[in-house]
Amino acid sequence: MASIVELKNVSKMIKGRKIIDSLSFTVEEGEVFGFLGPNGAGKTTTIRMIVGLINMSDGDIFICGSSIKKEFEKAVQHVGAIVENPEMYKFLSGYDNLVHYARMTKGVSKAKINEVVELVGLTDRIQDKVKTYSLGMRQRLGLAQCLLHDPKVLILDEPTNGLDPAGIREIRDHLRMLARDRGMAVIVSSHLLSEMEMMCDRIGIIQQGKLVDVQSVKDFVSNTEKLYEVELECIDEALSAVREYLPGIKVSKSTTGLEIPVTKDQIPALVKLLASKDFSIYGIREVSKTLEDRFLEVTNEKGES
Repeated sequence: MASIVELKNVSKMIKGRKIIDSLSFTVEEGEVFGFLGPNGAGKTTTIRMIVGLINMSDGDIFICGSSIKKEFEKAVQHVGAIVENPEMYKFLSGYDNLVHYARMTKGVSKAKINEVVELVGLTDRIQDKVKTYSLGMRQRLGLAQCLLHDPKVLILDEPTNGLDPAGIREIRDHLRMLARDRGMAVIVSSHLLSEMEMMCDRIGIIQQGKLVDVQSVKDFVSNTEKLYEVELECIDEALSAVREYLPGIKVSKSTTGLEIPVTKDQIPALVKLLASKDFSIYGIREVSKTLEDRFLEVTNEKGES
C-alpha cells in the first residue's frame, strides 16, 4: 500500500516550549490510523499542522507526495477534515449547507451531493433544518461535507465526542467503509481506547508531544505471554501454591480465581500441580489484554506516564 500521509520530524514550538517533538509516521491508503493520547498530549495541534491551520516549527508533512510547506494548495486539495466540531448553519437545511460548501470547490455537482448524502445515511432527513438534527446526524453531515471533493485523506478530531453508543457505532461503521471501499486514508484522533481498538488498523500513541509507539492494533494488544484465569476455590491457598511453583511470576487474584501470566505450554503442568493439591478447578480461560492495558504498559515502559 502507498503512503498517503507522511510526517517527517515534525515539531512545534509555542512560547519557547516544544509542544510537538519530532513526530514521524506514515498513513497508508485504505487504512484507519488512530492517533491516541490523553487530552493535552498534542493530537489536535498535530492535526492542525497536517491541514495547514498552524505552521510547524520544524520538519515537513507530505500528502500524496506534496509538501504542506512548499506546495500547500496541491497538498491540501486531497484532504477532508473536521477539526474538533463540525460547524453548520443551523437555520438552513442539511442539503442547503452542503450546497453552500460545494460552491467552495470546483466541479461538485448535485449528483455528487446526493451521492455523499446517501453514503452517510442522511437521505430521509437532508431537507430538514440542521437545528432539528441530533449530534450524531450533525457529525454525519460534517462527514458528508468532507467528502464532497473526493479527498484521498479524511481527518477527524475526536469524532465520537458526545455521541451515544448508537451514534458512535454509526460513525465507526462509516469510517471503516470509507477506508475499505474507497481506499481512503483515515486519521482519527481520540482518547477513547475502546473505540480505537474497534475502529483502527494501526495506532500511534502520543504523550507529552512525543510519539511513544506505532503498531497494528492486533500486534499492540497481543503479546507472546498470555494471561490465563483459573477459576477455583480456596483462592488464597492456591495463590501461595502457584507462587511457590512459579517464583518470579506475577500471579494475582480475580473475583473467581487466579490470573496467571504463562505460556500455553505451561498450562498442563499448572493444572497437574493444582489437582495434586486437591484444588477444585472449574475452568481455565485466556484473558485478552485490552488496548487500555497495553497503552498503560507501553507508556510506563517508555517513561512517559
